Amino acid sequence: MPARALARRLYQDRWAYLFLLPSLGFFAVFFLVPVAWGAVLSVLDYRPLSSQWVGLDNYRYVLTDWLFWRSLANNLYYAAGVVPLWLGKALFVAAVIFPFRKPLQNLYKTAFYLPHVTSAVIISMIWLWIYNPPFGLLNYLLKTPGFAWLGNTLTAMPALILMQVIMGGGSTIVLISAAMGSIPGDYYEAAEIDGATKVQQFVRITLPLLKPTMLYLLVMGTISSFQVFTNVYLMTRGGPQFSTITIGYLIYETAFTFYEFGTASAMAMVLFAIVFAVALVQFRWLATDVEY
Repeated sequence: MPARALARRLYQDRWAYLFLLPSLGFFAVFFLVPVAWGAVLSVLDYRPLSSQWVGLDNYRYVLTDWLFWRSLANNLYYAAGVVPLWLGKALFVAAVIFPFRKPLQNLYKTAFYLPHVTSAVIISMIWLWIYNPPFGLLNYLLKTPGFAWLGNTLTAMPALILMQVIMGGGSTIVLISAAMGSIPGDYYEAAEIDGATKVQQFVRITLPLLKPTMLYLLVMGTISSFQVFTNVYLMTRGGPQFSTITIGYLIYETAFTFYEFGTASAMAMVLFAIVFAVALVQFRWLATDVEY
């Protein structure tokens, strides 16, 4: 675009850019600047009063650290457990409540959405009580008094996954319900005339047309799973025996317990590269016939 035409376009849209400026300013100050500063810290041996350039040494340390790879494996385990179950739950609930009248739909959406706006700290504290060995609700229901769900290497991570699957998915249900509502009813009427059952209509019409929404939710859910921190910090502190340590928690420990800000920043940059690669694979895999 010629410079004169670009300048004319910017002048014509000046009020739009003016109203966008506050949001862009907050985005730059609280997101872009910290990301850029993290990239700088990742190549430094940072100290508050003096920093030393170390190049890629922090990255070499991170990529050869067994604990980093253990945390990555735990993150993959967590994401593989949470994302499919969470999406499946949201899709099932949205499909069940969709035929209801609007007021009843809204009631159920609100009920499922409430945990989404509840503090993650409060939810973690409630589930600490549920998993409590002597008097927890889960042991009471299963008649297994004294079993430490969060103190066993085999059950600690599944316990965190179960909590997230049960409590999460509120916003996902709302988005899937909205996507279902945008599908033209003519498709279902034509399928009904052809003798298709409700299950066949769901599989042949609803699921294919939900693919753009499901792709978005899959990518965002995977990114969120790789950033898990609050429930790990409050419920297990990465234990027992590092069975629930995640990259987010390891970054926190490295930065604010051992004050190795350069190493922690390198971990964050590696995490960004991993999440970006996973999201790219998901888009390549699922976006073949999705148009935006």
